[in-house]
Amino acid sequence: MSETTRLRGPIEKDRPAYAARQVERRSLEGAVLGTVDLAPEVFGREPNVALLHQVVTAQLAARRAGTQSTLTRAEVRGGGKKPFRQKGTGNARQGTIRAPHYPGGGIALGPKPRSYDQRTPKKMIRAALYQALSDRASEGRVALVDSYGAWSEPRTKAALAALEALGLVGRGLVVLTPEDAVARFAFRNLDWVTTIAAGELNAYDVLATDWILFSDATLPGAERSTDA
Repeated sequence: MSETTRLRGPIEKDRPAYAARQVERRSLEGAVLGTVDLAPEVFGREPNVALLHQVVTAQLAARRAGTQSTLTRAEVRGGGKKPFRQKGTGNARQGTIRAPHYPGGGIALGPKPRSYDQRTPKKMIRAALYQALSDRASEGRVALVDSYGAWSEPRTKAALAALEALGLVGRGLVVLTPEDAVARFAFRNLDWVTTIAAGELNAYDVLATDWILFSDATLPGAERSTDA
């Protein structure tokens, strides 16, 4: 083996170039304010189904409480006395009536409290989120508004009017900042709409909805805007 071959690093797999995508920037009344170039590294990736499945499965597993528990023969109350003498009865010898084969006895190999958490590297979680966002962007299911500052008080009627003006139909995910409390209360009565903080955005919630609504403050990696 030559010196050059020995020092050469691993060959990286060829990856498709990130796609360039745009989204219209609108007001809550539906008026087009311009277009925004979506960050290619966030919204232009090719989805990896195996990666998305692993990350989503780990996220759903982490939601499990893992508190189910059964009593073993050592934990069932009673049964401290030998039920009958060892020999001379014609029956099989028994040490306790709390053995698993007795009614009311302990459970053999039953569930005990455990954690279902799966270790998932942060890079995988971030990559899965970007691929989920890219999938929604490729289908034109990413919407953008300038802000929710026009709403002075939370009104479900105003939220419905905004969704109709933006043309958003089906289950949706609205990404908000901590300052968007009015918008959060306006959307909370709509059972087909889920609100989420920008810092809590994840692959599962993105894939579980038909469209995603961002604002200027929550759009990840926005490059530049072009006035209409």
